[in-house]
Amino acid sequence: MKHTTLDPAAIAAALIRRPSVTPRDEGAIDIVARHLEDLGFVCNRLVFGGEDGSDAIANLYARYGTGRPNLCFAGHTDVVPPGAPEAWSVDPFSGILSDGQLWGRGAVDMKGAIAAFIAAAQGWLAERGADFGGSISLLITGDEEAAGINGTKKVLEWLAAHGEALDGCIVGEPTSAAALGDMIKIGRRGSLTGRLRVHGVQGHTAYPQLADNAAHRMVALLHALTTAELDRGSAHFQPSTLQVSTIDIGNPAANVIPAEARAAFNIRFNDCWTGTRLEEWLRERLEQAGGAGAGRYRLDVSVSGESFLTAPGIVSTALAAAIHQVTGRTPELSTTGGTSDARFIHAYCPVAEFGLVGRTMHKTDERVDLADLATLTEIYRRFIGLFFEPF
Repeated sequence: MKHTTLDPAAIAAALIRRPSVTPRDEGAIDIVARHLEDLGFVCNRLVFGGEDGSDAIANLYARYGTGRPNLCFAGHTDVVPPGAPEAWSVDPFSGILSDGQLWGRGAVDMKGAIAAFIAAAQGWLAERGADFGGSISLLITGDEEAAGINGTKKVLEWLAAHGEALDGCIVGEPTSAAALGDMIKIGRRGSLTGRLRVHGVQGHTAYPQLADNAAHRMVALLHALTTAELDRGSAHFQPSTLQVSTIDIGNPAANVIPAEARAAFNIRFNDCWTGTRLEEWLRERLEQAGGAGAGRYRLDVSVSGESFLTAPGIVSTALAAAIHQVTGRTPELSTTGGTSDARFIHAYCPVAEFGLVGRTMHKTDERVDLADLATLTEIYRRFIGLFFEPF
């Protein structure tokens, strides 16, 4: 193992310069693998998809050591599109270091955290030595920002099939809200998307008795959904919410009653619900609102993740202690925000999410303070030591 100190800013900048917009990899996984192989990690490059018409996704599972416990860091090298390049102050894939900050798409979400963990692992292993009894691993995917079909979920299945067990996992999502270390995620709400199509009869607006207005039916159905209280929250979760994301009539004529209307909505739900129970509630609510009837409406539902909670334990406790040692902050244990790949990992081992401040993630001029990157590296290094301390 090489003992030269790795610079997380240099690693993150190299990753940013790879325009790995989902589902493209552009060599980002190879950069991670090369650094880890230099440190003595055994790297498994795993490609899933492609042959069935889905996108072929590059993934990586790297492990140092063979013993237990196995502490895993999970992250993703894929990023969301940068939008109009001219709206940025810099080239979004330049990885420029300027005024004490690293700029570019993925700096915060989440190439910076990947770089910090690699540097932290190198520092801890150089200090502690190779013979610590356990293992450190990284699960890196290129399919987190999209559907997540050929990414973390399939890597976890591959691990199980090959007898690889994880004993704890930290996901490097940008969970910090206002200052680095103010928040850890120990669970996430579930996400359900509903697509509603309502049918009517087209006609002239002057003769409504001869038509059946699909727009009116849609308004009534959406009103029934948006005015209902799903729940009032639970011990660890805020109340579930339903938000309409689009309504499409597709009718350019002001004097024509539309025959069809479409809408989509998303529900972020807590542990009071499962996706199945929520779908049942939706269908009952729509029927009560008058949506039942031959061909009047169609509801299609997809659930991208169930709600989950990892009770405070070794991962979150070690993380909180490391954060306090480095920053003096006591992090909030939260379940707010969107979904992440922790929704797959929690079924395999205790998991918590912690990373950089997320104020600029997915935005124009995404950037991270170099001081935060260095601090995150130190927090991760302390966390590794605290995780293995009880064993």
